[in-house]
Amino acid sequence: MVAEEENDLIFSDDPSRENSKEWASSFTVDGVPYAASLFWESLQNIDAPFLDAKEAAENVLVGADLFCVKHGKSPQLGLAVSSQGFKKGTKVAAVNAVTAMSDASSLLAVFKVDAGYWYLCVRNDVILSDGDVLFVKEEDAREQFMSMLSVPDWSRKIAPKEWDIDDTEQKNISEIFAQGLDVQLEKINALRGAELAIVVVLSIAAGAWAIMFIANTFFTTKTQQNKIVTRRAKKKVVKEVEKIVPAPWESVVETNWILDNCRNSIQSLVSISTPGWRNTGVTCSASGVVTSWRREFGRLSWIEMALSYSGMSFTNKTIDPRGTSITVSLPFQAVKKINALPTKNINELRNMINDLFQTLNMSISLSNGKVRAGKKVYETLNFKINSKYDPEIWRPMLTKFSGLKINSIRYNGGVWNYEGTIYAQ
Repeated sequence: MVAEEENDLIFSDDPSRENSKEWASSFTVDGVPYAASLFWESLQNIDAPFLDAKEAAENVLVGADLFCVKHGKSPQLGLAVSSQGFKKGTKVAAVNAVTAMSDASSLLAVFKVDAGYWYLCVRNDVILSDGDVLFVKEEDAREQFMSMLSVPDWSRKIAPKEWDIDDTEQKNISEIFAQGLDVQLEKINALRGAELAIVVVLSIAAGAWAIMFIANTFFTTKTQQNKIVTRRAKKKVVKEVEKIVPAPWESVVETNWILDNCRNSIQSLVSISTPGWRNTGVTCSASGVVTSWRREFGRLSWIEMALSYSGMSFTNKTIDPRGTSITVSLPFQAVKKINALPTKNINELRNMINDLFQTLNMSISLSNGKVRAGKKVYETLNFKINSKYDPEIWRPMLTKFSGLKINSIRYNGGVWNYEGTIYAQ
């Protein structure tokens, strides 16, 4: 990437980045450009990820037209918007780094690169929705890094040496990228499978027709024909009607529905206990639940037997080549959606939430954001909560706010992590 290009330096207009922080879409390592600042979403349909990508482009990151896939224990989609400087075919920095450092299930890192400071945050093998940001300003990257440093149990902590932060290491990003997996951005609406086959057949047919037309035109004897003159019909002018794009809060998953379904599904999954196999965490969203187990001792057949006896219907089951980890997905059916009209402006929301959490003597992470739907842009307040309390306890608090959307609920080792968005007036 050439750092001076205007298209690569933009301001935040999605739910995961604060408006005041400048970020870029790519940086260069050893002459190779890498895409950063992607929005990450859990992947449910591993066999056909572009279907999930299309749905996410309509409901999560409106306008996204590029995506990539991060495989592993917690498969994810990385979404990007080409108008923000992202380009098809660019290698994805986050996937490369995560696969290169796959031994670290929880990673907090900042790398100094040519375009700024690249921040990467992975928790329980999941890239957080705002865990991949290429900050232009050093102070923004440092502030983000320090805010997450207070969260315990990081497998690895990487920061620039000049920051002089205790218990952190400095790593050469060139060496890391040399060990990772290369994945490129691709078009969400690119032709695939049957669609591509149809296009190929039609192209061949069109080519054959063109050859026959040329042959008939140049190699056959022309016969004189009477010229027929017809009156040209008057062209009908149709006035284009502007498409009305609904506001994003007109179709959000009902809060009580997702709290109940996530709580019940997570409790059922973590109750599957097998000697020698440890659950590494459960991630729940509106589309379903994903979890995995890692072998400490014992046999693969033990955990497979426990899953088959659980009585639960899994759509996907992935086992790593060495048979030491297994990942399963449990989809939700008939998602309940509602029209959640916002009732507060952004300042009222922030003040109300801060006051509530000060009363509870608890901390919460808040950040401003924007969601684009059609030609309109809507303000949001994004939140993150780490708690030992399950969704039933948080129900009275979360249902206070109209316009609230739960993006994900994660559970691991007795800790619940809630991430969501509240739309503002």
